[in-house]
Amino acid sequence: MSVYTVIADVGETLIKLLRDNMSDLVNPDTIVLLSPADVAGQNIRLTVFLYSVLENSYLRNQEGLAEDPAHLRYPPLTVDLYYLLTTYASAQIPDLTERTLEEHRILGRAMGVLYDHAILRGAALQGNLAGGEEELRITLEDLSLDDMNKIWTSFPSVNYHPSVGYLVTPAAIDSGRVTETRRVITRQTDYYIKEMGKPTK
Repeated sequence: MSVYTVIADVGETLIKLLRDNMSDLVNPDTIVLLSPADVAGQNIRLTVFLYSVLENSYLRNQEGLAEDPAHLRYPPLTVDLYYLLTTYASAQIPDLTERTLEEHRILGRAMGVLYDHAILRGAALQGNLAGGEEELRITLEDLSLDDMNKIWTSFPSVNYHPSVGYLVTPAAIDSGRVTETRRVITRQTDYYIKEMGKPTK
């Protein structure tokens, strides 16, 4: 079961995954869930930014879930989560080329971590997802130059940094709607006996 916190739980899962697997390269505290627009003046090396949430069209028409023999819960809202990973070099590095190389190293390591953990389940899940049966899939998004430009122009006062997009799915938000169900208690043979005056074969 996935409650309304699932979007936050996925973000927490991604941050922990990256921090646990990149601590030899960067301080884990410098890997944060943050928009590139809010990085200025902070000691940040890698941001994970949720830039879009869309309904998963393939899982839109799921069947309801039986709460008990008399009640049926509406199917969950299943969404796709789109993230932008962006890297930043240390301000203590004076050489511009070396700063760019550091950003590239951080980006390469982050991409390798997500590639090696493309399916998240069990102990890897955090928050209310922990201990459940949910399974998340992480895939690299094929963002065109135009797509990337549209994202970065939404941060008008921020310079571009090396970035890459990822899709995390499926994230299910449980419905709070429950409807009554009625069991059919009249058998078809009883109907024919009453209406036709004779039993069916």
